[in-house]
Amino acid sequence: MAASFSEMRARLRTAAGERLRAIAATAPIRNLTARLRALGASVTGRIGPRVGPAYGRFRAWYAKREPRERLLLRVLAGFLAALILYNLVYVPFSGLGGDIADRVAARQQELIDVRAQMRTYERLKLELAATERRTVPGKDFSLFSIIEQALTRTIGRDRIGSITPSDRPVPGGFQQYTVDLKLTALSLTQIVDTLYGVQTLPMPVTVSNLHIRQTAPGSRAYDVDLTCMALARNE
Repeated sequence: MAASFSEMRARLRTAAGERLRAIAATAPIRNLTARLRALGASVTGRIGPRVGPAYGRFRAWYAKREPRERLLLRVLAGFLAALILYNLVYVPFSGLGGDIADRVAARQQELIDVRAQMRTYERLKLELAATERRTVPGKDFSLFSIIEQALTRTIGRDRIGSITPSDRPVPGGFQQYTVDLKLTALSLTQIVDTLYGVQTLPMPVTVSNLHIRQTAPGSRAYDVDLTCMALARNE
């Protein structure tokens, strides 16, 4: 067991040494070491003559201390060295790592946003293409005439109470044509025929609004409010 423990300690020391050497071999540490050496040489050259006598007096004073006092001084010196290394080495490099992580996270979020915008663009492009396939010829197009002729064939002109056309431009370079209809006293079969006739027109016309109500309580006749719509590309 003792041998195993000793081997484990040796392995740990070896791994720690390799880790420290790897850290020391990194470019930031090498640059920092070079700067510290240059700074130390410069400071030593300038203040060495002044500090030398004081250092000699300190060594003489230290030699006169008792072993317990020397131990306390070494502990204090080690604590101060660890504090200096923490503030000069660990804190700057840990902050640098956090800044790099923040920049990487920001770039990843930007990439996610760009991909989302690309998906939105593709979806809108498909919707626009589908909308263009559902457009009617804009030149000399009259939704009023088309709907009136279709309803005259299916339910008769006398069932059309009113028919009101309108048109307006919509975003994307389109013109929207609408026809509001009021149909009177239709049977359920005639309502179905009307809707079928609109949906089977040779151009893409849709029913955007439909409201059905009985002409009188218990009656089998119905009044219908109907809105038909078609889109045309502005030319």
